[in-house]
Amino acid sequence: MGKSLVVVESPTKAKTINKILGKDYVVKSCMGHVRDLPPKELGIDIENGFKPRYVTIRGKGKILGELRKAAQGADTIYLATDPDREGEAIAWHVAHAIARKDAEIKRMHFNQITPKAVRASLEQSGELDLQKVNAQQARRVLDRLVGYEISPLLWKVIHSGLSAGRVQSVAVRLICERDREIEAFEPQEYWSIETLLGRSGADPFRARLLFKDGEKLEITNQEQTNAIVADLRTQTIAVKEVKKRDQLRRPAPPFTTSTLQQECARRLRFSVKRTMAVAQQLYEGIELEGETRGLITYMRTDSVRVAEEAIAEVRQQVGELYGTDYVPDEPNQYKTKKTAQDAHEAIRPTSVALHPDKLKELLSQDQAKVYELIWKRFVASQMKPQVLSITTVNIEAGPYLMRATGNIVKFPGFTLLYSESKDEDDEEKPEGVPDDISQGEALELKEVDPEQHFTKPPPRFTEASLVKELEAQGIGRPSTYAQIITTIIDREYVEKVDNRYFEATERGQTVNKLLVDTFPDLFSVDFTANMEDKLDRVEEGDDNWVATVEQFYNSWKDNLAGANERRKELKLALQEESDIQCEECERMMVIKWGRNGRFLACPGYPECKNTKPLEEQDTVETDEVCDQCQSPMVVKTGRYGRFLACSGYPDCKTVKPYFLGIKCPEDDCGGALVEKQSRKGKVFFGCNNYPSCKFASWDRPVDRKCDHCDAALLYEKSSRSGSANLYCRICNTQHENEPENSENDDENDKDDKNKNAQAA
Repeated sequence: MGKSLVVVESPTKAKTINKILGKDYVVKSCMGHVRDLPPKELGIDIENGFKPRYVTIRGKGKILGELRKAAQGADTIYLATDPDREGEAIAWHVAHAIARKDAEIKRMHFNQITPKAVRASLEQSGELDLQKVNAQQARRVLDRLVGYEISPLLWKVIHSGLSAGRVQSVAVRLICERDREIEAFEPQEYWSIETLLGRSGADPFRARLLFKDGEKLEITNQEQTNAIVADLRTQTIAVKEVKKRDQLRRPAPPFTTSTLQQECARRLRFSVKRTMAVAQQLYEGIELEGETRGLITYMRTDSVRVAEEAIAEVRQQVGELYGTDYVPDEPNQYKTKKTAQDAHEAIRPTSVALHPDKLKELLSQDQAKVYELIWKRFVASQMKPQVLSITTVNIEAGPYLMRATGNIVKFPGFTLLYSESKDEDDEEKPEGVPDDISQGEALELKEVDPEQHFTKPPPRFTEASLVKELEAQGIGRPSTYAQIITTIIDREYVEKVDNRYFEATERGQTVNKLLVDTFPDLFSVDFTANMEDKLDRVEEGDDNWVATVEQFYNSWKDNLAGANERRKELKLALQEESDIQCEECERMMVIKWGRNGRFLACPGYPECKNTKPLEEQDTVETDEVCDQCQSPMVVKTGRYGRFLACSGYPDCKTVKPYFLGIKCPEDDCGGALVEKQSRKGKVFFGCNNYPSCKFASWDRPVDRKCDHCDAALLYEKSSRSGSANLYCRICNTQHENEPENSENDDENDKDDKNKNAQAA
C-alpha cells in the first residue's frame, strides 16, 4: 500500500504538516502557482467563450516532475493549499498537471495549522470547489483582458512599459483625485476662544466658548474675535449646568486582513507587504515544544467571526490572567460586514495559551511584534468594556455659553491590555474638569486665549488609510491589497513623501488622466466594486463566470476601439507648449512623453528631429574643457543616462561618457567606470572599454576598500525607503555607510567634476 501524497504551497508549510501527519504521508510543496496564462500573449480565446490557455510557469517544470513522480505511487492525493479562491485555483491546476486519471483526489481545508485542525481536515476532506475555481479564473481573465488589451494603448499614446490594471488603476485614481483635492483646497480662516476660569479656593480650569444667544459661534476673523473677547470680559460668569454620565467604550473586534494591515502600518510602521509576509510565517508555523505548529489562523479574511471553542478558551484565559471582573457575562459578539465573503474566521492566535512573552525568544523581531498585536487584539475583544465617568459643565457668561468636559476612568476593562491606535488626525486632546464643581457656582475670568486656525485639506493617503479606503469602497479583496500597493509603487505611478504619504507622480497623473477620460466607467470606483460583487456571485454559484466576463468585456471594448482610432489625437492632447526655442528651426518646443519621462521635442517633426531633456536648462558645469573647442563641458541627461556635453552646442557637438572617477576592477583592463542607462531606463554602471570589457553593476561602485578581504571596491545598494548600504561583492561583508556632511556637499560636487575631468 503506497503512501498518500499531500500537496501544499510553501516548503515551510510542507515541513509543518509532514511532522503532524507522520510517515504514512509524503508532503510536498508546489511553490505557489504552477500554471498560468502565457506571459507574452493574451492566452484567451475571446471568440470561443473566453477560454483561457494555461501553460506551465517558467521554472515550475522540475517541481511538477517531482510531484508527478510522487503522485504515481500514491493511493490518494490530498490538495492542502490555502483555503481561499487563489488556493482553490492552485489546487485545481496542480490536480490537472500531476494526477493520474484513476487517482483519488481530495481537498483539505483548514483555517489553522495545528495537529488537531490538520487531522480533522484530513478526515473531512472533500471535493474541489469548482465555483471558487471559476471565480478565481474569472478574476484572472478579467485582469488579463484589461492588462493586455488596454496597456498597448498606453504604449502608443504615452510610452512603452506602462500598464493598466483593473484594480491597480482605480487605486492610482484615488490617489490622483486626493492630490487634486489638496491642490485645489483653499484654507478658510476661523478662530477659537478658550478661557481660564478661577474658582474660590480651588485650581482654575479651562473651558471653550461655543455659543452666543443659543446659536453656535462661527468666528472668521480677528476683528470679530477682538469684539467677542472685549465683550466677554464684561460678563458675570457662573456655572449653569453640571451633567455626569457613565460611558462604555467597547473593544474592537479581532483583526481582519485589512485592520491588521492598518494597525501594523500605524503602530509598527510596517508596509502592507511586510505585514503579510510576517503573518504568512506565523500561519505556517514554528518548532514549538517538540512539534511544529502554526501560531495564528489564516491571515487572508474579511470576517470577524470566531469559533466557539476559541471564545471559550479566551474567556478562561482572561479570567486567569486579569480576574473574573474582566470577563463579560456573555461572549462579545461582532457583526461581519454584509459585503464580506465570510469564508474564514478572524485572525487570532491558534491558542491564547501561547502568550507572546513565551514565544519572544523563538520568533524574529518582526514576528514577535505582529504576533503580540494579534494576541492582544483577540484577547481584548473578549474583555469587558472600559467605563468612563464623563462630566460636562456648561458655563454662562451673559449671552455666551462656554463648556468644559472631562472624564475619569472608573473601570479600565479591555484597555488594561490593548487600545486601538488612531490616525494622527483622530487623536483626542486630554481635557479636565473639577470633580466637585456645582451648579450656580460663581467663576472668575482669569485668561482669554483666542487662537487663529485655518481649515486643512484632506490628508494624503498612507498605506493604512489607502487600505481602509479600498476596503470601504469594495475595491479588491483581502488577498489583493498588498499586491495592489506594491504594483503602483513599482510602476512608479505613485511615490512616498516623507517615506509615508502617497503622492501621484507625473507618470501616474498622466496615465490616470488618459484612462479615466477614455474609459470613464471601467476605472470608476463603483464599476470596480460592482465587479467584485459579481465575482462573489460566481463563487456562490449564482452567476456564470463566462457570462460575467463577457458582460465586463463588452462594456469597454468599443471605447478601446475608438481610442485606438484617435490615438494621435490623444497623444497631442498630452503635449504641453514650452517657452524654449528649438535651436535648429526656431519653433517653440513642446513637452512630450518618452520611456524615460517627459522631454522637449520640436513640433516640426519629421522635418526637424531636435529633442532634448526637459531639465536641460539646469545643466551642471564641470571643470573639464572640450577637446575640440576648449569650451567648458556640462553634465546632461539623455536617453541612456547622464553624459558630458560641450556647452558650445549646437556649434560643437562633442560628448563624452559620465565617468565615476573609478578604475575598472577587472584585471588588466585599464578602463574607467561610467554611468549608463539600460533600454528600459534603469541606471547601471559599466566599463568604458565595452565590449572588450563586460564589467557591469546595477549597484553603484564606491571607491573604498573592503576592510575584510581588501577588495578594491564596495557597492552601494539602495532600498525603496531611500536608505543605502555598502557591501563587498567578493566576501559579501556589509559595511556602514559614511555619514553625510552637508557642509561639504559643494566640495564633494567639485571632486566628482574633477574626477570626470581626470578620467576623461
